[in-house]
Amino acid sequence: MNSDVLLRATARDGRIRLFTCVTTDLVSEMQRRHDTWPVPTAALGRTASITAMMACMLKNEESVTVKIDGDGPIGQIWVEASPNGDVRGYVDNPHVHLPLNSVGKLDVGGAVGRGYLYVIRDTGLRDYYTSSSELQSGEIADDFTYYFATSEQTPSAVGAGVLVGTDNRPIVAGGFLAQLLPDHTEDDIRYLEERLQQVPSVTNFLQNHPSAEALMLQLCPDAHIVERRSIQFQCKCSYERLGRVMISLGREELEAIRRETGSAELVCHFCGNVYNFSAEQLDEMIQGITDSQGGSEAADRPQSERGDAQ
Repeated sequence: MNSDVLLRATARDGRIRLFTCVTTDLVSEMQRRHDTWPVPTAALGRTASITAMMACMLKNEESVTVKIDGDGPIGQIWVEASPNGDVRGYVDNPHVHLPLNSVGKLDVGGAVGRGYLYVIRDTGLRDYYTSSSELQSGEIADDFTYYFATSEQTPSAVGAGVLVGTDNRPIVAGGFLAQLLPDHTEDDIRYLEERLQQVPSVTNFLQNHPSAEALMLQLCPDAHIVERRSIQFQCKCSYERLGRVMISLGREELEAIRRETGSAELVCHFCGNVYNFSAEQLDEMIQGITDSQGGSEAADRPQSERGDAQ
């Protein structure tokens, strides 16, 4: 049974916006599906926690996709989240192992490396808005803090953590996001800085108090919780969706696949599900393209399908 929770709250008469979340089940499901080792599990889990909180700010039809594109061995990290709590994600290389860093923690920064953080917002109307910022440490939370300050001009404090056991499975995962809204005062800044000192480690706190409510109250005792929602792993892939990806390859490519292999297999990057298309299905696709476009090539692959399959 999924027990992951995300809370949204306000404080200081609405001048501070706060989010906290517990994402242990979500991160465990991604670890299971992608067989991630501890460092990629931590990197993906931190990104997923923060992206889920960002999605809480969106309207129902919208979604947000985060891409962390560093030059480290982990490759790219992709996470997509919707306001309803659905989250999915993957890393390019799930099998990265590095020695512990200088403070005895998983070296997520070393695995991610230098590069950029991209945030892509889908309005639900096929309009996409992309913003970005340079990675500061590769430790994920620091990079989002910098992103909010520079790309969204919103002073923010971001924390996220994943504690991984000796069996490679997450023990606890979660995070927080605190933002100063435009009418904040100097007193609000001092208040938030003092409260942040009460949560020096997300994983240490959640290990002893595995609750989004406890994390919220530790971060801000006078927080007014205005929304509570569940978070869960949920992928949007389907035979229909992946079939559109196949059709977008065009008639000539499909005919080449039909001749060379007789069938096709697509694997969803986000969830690992495998979709097989038989020779008969390929023939139907080829005939459909021929009938609808007079034998011309299909249009380029739609942007909304990128990242769904390989």
